[in-house]
Amino acid sequence: MNAPDAKAMGKVAVLMGGKSAEREVSLMSGAGVLKALQSKGVDAHAFDPSERDLVELKRKGFKRCFIALHGRFGEDGTVQGALELLGIPYTGSGVLASAMSIDKVMTKRAWITEGIPTPRYAVLRKDGYDAARLEKVVQDLGLPLIVKPAREGSSIGLAKVRAAGEMEAAVQAAAALDRDVLCEQFVAGDEVTCPVLGTGDGARALPVIRIVAPEGNYDYQNKYFTDDTKYLVPCGLPEGEEAAIQELVLKAYRVLGCRGWGRVDVMIDTATRKPYLLEINTSPGMTGHSLVPMSAGAAGISYEDLCLQLLAEAALDQPGDATP
Repeated sequence: MNAPDAKAMGKVAVLMGGKSAEREVSLMSGAGVLKALQSKGVDAHAFDPSERDLVELKRKGFKRCFIALHGRFGEDGTVQGALELLGIPYTGSGVLASAMSIDKVMTKRAWITEGIPTPRYAVLRKDGYDAARLEKVVQDLGLPLIVKPAREGSSIGLAKVRAAGEMEAAVQAAAALDRDVLCEQFVAGDEVTCPVLGTGDGARALPVIRIVAPEGNYDYQNKYFTDDTKYLVPCGLPEGEEAAIQELVLKAYRVLGCRGWGRVDVMIDTATRKPYLLEINTSPGMTGHSLVPMSAGAAGISYEDLCLQLLAEAALDQPGDATP
């Protein structure tokens, strides 16, 4: 396959920062992407939507956007919708797939409908639960269990509840970040993640990465700001398991209508070796600790080539309306 023509990309905005809880990580991702694209000869510029109006993209002659935003107002279909209206192609999934994928509850419902395994769950509405409801959730899902906001990433607001007495505080903390709180069956076992590149039948899964975090706690700090977490690629899973997970992840990606790229997080039950899909990221991190470039590197794709490839595949949901 021929390398994409950097000059043909035109003036490119790397969208970074934003106003989500993941702003700090987005700025790190964006800085890496910007440097990589510029090293490839792309006319790329930083653009922070929390500091500049998106309409400027049109006025300043930007022809493509690389979305390095994470979380709300960047990964949830809102920015994608604005770029659709402006007619400026962008990296990653479109409006519907982005909105579906950031919502962990909607993602689960779609996956369950298609027979894709995901941990059992219950949803609590902010200010819509009482002690009896919390007790029932514990009884239904068992302990320990996971509590997290339905629409946050990077493990923000996530808690592992080990005793019934910890439930209320965990739910309150998650509810402070989202109107919907996801309570999820805890799956004990190997934690892995699998990136995907491409769209539709042309999508392919990259090598699976096995994550070994300190005391099994892969939280925000251990994801981005320490070197204590181990990332194993090759993943070292038993023969046949990696290929089976890649096939399952591809199906999950396509079910949601994702395009461009993404990353699916998976837990493998120790006792049964059955994989359970947790969530999908449609604008994954691109920092020095991030997993997509790590997996791509294991497949022989450099960080710089990965960024250029993703940019080359920038698109619109409604390409007939594009007026870049």
